[in-house]
Formats: sequence, C-alpha cells, structure tokens
Amino acid sequence: MQDLPKVLVIILAMCFSSVVLSAGKAPDFELEGLSGKVKLSEYKGKVVYLDFWASWCGPCRKSFPWLNDMQARLKKKGFRVIAVNLDTQRADADKFLSELKPNFDIAFDPPGKVAGLYELQGMPSAYLIDRNGELHSAHMGFRDKDIPLLEREIEALLKRSKTMK
Repeated sequence: MQDLPKVLVIILAMCFSSVVLSAGKAPDFELEGLSGKVKLSEYKGKVVYLDFWASWCGPCRKSFPWLNDMQARLKKKGFRVIAVNLDTQRADADKFLSELKPNFDIAFDPPGKVAGLYELQGMPSAYLIDRNGELHSAHMGFRDKDIPLLEREIEALLKRSKTMK
C-alpha cells in the first residue's frame, strides 16, 4: 500500500508526453549536489535539460544512458543536464547513481521543494530551459519513441538560442 502513490505517479507519467509552457523565467533554485551546490542561475548561457528522477522510477533508469549520451554529444554546444533526485533516502539515490554513473550534474531535493516550484506532475519529468533562463517546454515520462522528438527540440533550441544571448 505504501507504494501506491509511486505507482500512480508512474501511470500518470506514461500517459503524458510533451507540453509547451508559456514564456517565463524558470524558477531558480540552489540544491546540494554530488560535488557542491547546484544553482540553476549559474547555467545562464546554456540550454538546460532539468530532469526530476527517483531511484524507484523505471523510466528514470531508462533515461540516464540517453542523458549521458546527450551531455557528451552536446556539451560543447552549450547543453547541460541537471538531474534532481527526489528520493527521501540518500542511500537509494547513491545506489542508483553507482550503477548508472551519470556524466552530468546531480542535485538532491528530498523534501521536493524544487519539484513543487515546477509543479511536477509525473516521474520522470523534464523541463527544457533556454540560454536566457526561460522555460521552453515540459516533458513527462520517458519512452524510446520520444527520443527523436526530444533530440530535435534540443538541437533546435541550441541553434535558436545562439542568437538570443
């Protein structure tokens, strides 16, 4: 019974795909990370894929290899992944991270305050943020069939954002 909310979140995440947000600044935050503080405003000038995840989330586990690949391929173009963990027990997150070995920034939000700022509705959820710190789009869930669309959107935002600096 304790896992029922987790199951509902996963089901909701599987039902939704991409939603374009109205223009506006992405809510700033500062969280503890693996190697110091992670503060969104320090990524200004970069296109950011802000990903919310938890160790119990199957689609989150599936997304990490793709996130590693995207970070490696697009870092020189100004793309960064920030993955915010929502596990209440840090040990659960640490085990997940030791298995998947991310090459991107990890932050920890056990009370879910930042998730609340972004009005998180499913797991995983990701937000694309342009070089000026403006919200571009939100993506709920992670499915292989969505990867080409996500990659086209990120590439287009990287190109478009070059002229916005």
